[in-house]
Amino acid sequence: MRTQEVADRAGKQADGSAKTREAKLVTIWTAESRDAEGQPVRDPGSITYSAAIESAATLDTSPDLSDFAARVQREASRRGFTEAQRPVVLGDGSAWIWNSATELFPQATQILDRFHAKEHLSQVGKIIYGDRPEGKPWIQARYDELDEGRLKSLVQALHGHPGQYKEARECVRYIWNNRHRMRYPKFHKQGFCTSTGVVEAGCKVVIGTRLKRAGMHWSVKGANTIIALRCSRLSGRFEDFWERRSERKQVAA
Repeated sequence: MRTQEVADRAGKQADGSAKTREAKLVTIWTAESRDAEGQPVRDPGSITYSAAIESAATLDTSPDLSDFAARVQREASRRGFTEAQRPVVLGDGSAWIWNSATELFPQATQILDRFHAKEHLSQVGKIIYGDRPEGKPWIQARYDELDEGRLKSLVQALHGHPGQYKEARECVRYIWNNRHRMRYPKFHKQGFCTSTGVVEAGCKVVIGTRLKRAGMHWSVKGANTIIALRCSRLSGRFEDFWERRSERKQVAA
């Protein structure tokens, strides 16, 4: 970001200052199709995006949604998400995602992205075993327990290490807090997706490939304008976007 856009903001630089801002993205798609193995796959042409650099936080006493929660609600309304017979919200372990999902879509099934969970297990395994050969089979065993829904066994395996490694303790807490979102065998039987690959790809194609190029320094307004255009184009709403702007100009004139 431009220097003035991150003034006085905390960040990850060595001096604690910020150099970047976070763009938040919501992606909606349908997955009624199945692959050769019977696994759910996204339906062609069903993906839409909405994103911006904006806050997902609001005061507990505020009657209004945060800017990003309002964006999610608009996109969900546009796509008829709340009318879907089997609505599902996928996300990583961030508490704010689940708080927003519970507030906006209490009827939806919540699923923790399986690959984010595996990343946590992999990190713990690497910290415990380093480069030792025992690490890979230990991590794979934890993956298998996760995929098979054996969370109790998974937690027991982690309990052998919490006293020595805080990462293991944090992983146990992560699993406990999200256990009802990690019933993967049940979700698979219901024909639900359990990974956020569509969202991860959206972060790259909507944001990364256009706004994160070498030498670019953005203002929030400029970045959000480009993000809005890319979301419209990639969601198949580009012509509608320009028609609305043309109508506004005619009214203003």
